[in-house]
Amino acid sequence: MTNENILDVTLIEPRLKHPTIIDTFDNLNDGESFIIHNDHDPKPLYYQLLNDYGNTFGWDYLEEGPEWWKVKISKPDFNKNLHSYSSKIDNITSNTESEIKSNEFVLNVTLLEPKLKHPTIFTYFDNINEGESFIILNDHDPKPLYFQLLGERGEIFTWEYLEEGPEWWKIRIYKRISGEGEETLGQIAAKDLHKAQIFKKYGLDFCCGGKKTVKQACEEKGLDLRKIEDELNQASGSVTSRPLPYNEWNIGFLADYIVNTHHSYLRKNLPDIRQYAEKVMNVHGSNHPELYAVQKIVEQLYKELTEHLVKEENDIFPMIKEIANNKKISTIEDPINILVHEHESVGKMLGDLRKFTANYTLPDDACASYSLLYRMLNELEDDTLLHIHLENNILFPKAIDLFKSNN
Repeated sequence: MTNENILDVTLIEPRLKHPTIIDTFDNLNDGESFIIHNDHDPKPLYYQLLNDYGNTFGWDYLEEGPEWWKVKISKPDFNKNLHSYSSKIDNITSNTESEIKSNEFVLNVTLLEPKLKHPTIFTYFDNINEGESFIILNDHDPKPLYFQLLGERGEIFTWEYLEEGPEWWKIRIYKRISGEGEETLGQIAAKDLHKAQIFKKYGLDFCCGGKKTVKQACEEKGLDLRKIEDELNQASGSVTSRPLPYNEWNIGFLADYIVNTHHSYLRKNLPDIRQYAEKVMNVHGSNHPELYAVQKIVEQLYKELTEHLVKEENDIFPMIKEIANNKKISTIEDPINILVHEHESVGKMLGDLRKFTANYTLPDDACASYSLLYRMLNELEDDTLLHIHLENNILFPKAIDLFKSNN
């Protein structure tokens, strides 16, 4: 022990304690160690080392208070232990040979220098082709790597646990083929309606254009895919009020809900919106000619939506209820396709309204009626987008699937 490097932590400025100890550890050669002296248990340092280096260091208490704590921190001799590590790997591989493809590379992370672990794994991932994979072996759960890979590369990989301790963790990392396994905007919104607000924020159509992936929609609009994926990931972990479980409802019940909620909203508010659009155009149209386009679109919306509601209530929804009751009907796909096409027309008109009103930005000379019209149009868009989403992405696909299984 006389040759052991001893570091008296109490003599170091507090803000420099951990950096100094970690720097000392980094400068050790394989198989070397040093001892720290401290006037309290340095357990927080242990957890920092564990987080940064995994189980690649030795931590041995030589003295545990009450006045002094002495801890020996050592760096393993990887070359010395290479044979034993390799024999363990051979054993693991032979026991689970069927899980590993013949051409699949196996990376033993424990044999890497700590600071090179994540960079090396990233390099392997970046250098494999889409549709290829490799295996990592580690002596602890590498979950921090998963989050780093997700944060820096996005959802372009799958992470499959083949073995989960207690001695070894074995994970297959697979690079997805472009478009493979990616959910559409509509599917994402159907699972978590909170994320629909992010789509709306960036003008991504999750209703009529709901069959596109996030990547496709971002490319079309020239948006930053990584930024939007980050916001979607954050929304997944956020604690907010739970939306109604539309996706869990019986399709007959969902159809009734749409009629009682969204059809009723349109019947109540469309006449008022129509009236205010004409009134505001007559008063302010000379200074704001875009109001003529707004009034024309509102008239067209009123006509198309009124006819659309009747078609749904008198024809399509009764057919859906028959399907829900396991009754056989002759067709459902063609009538639904007609409704979806009409939804696309409505979605375009709502987009045009937002364009002509500059996202419902009021001019300086706007009166109370002007303000009310824009607020009502904004609410109309919110309600109608949800209305179309429930039909296009939940009700109609489920009805078609059930129709096919019944026939």
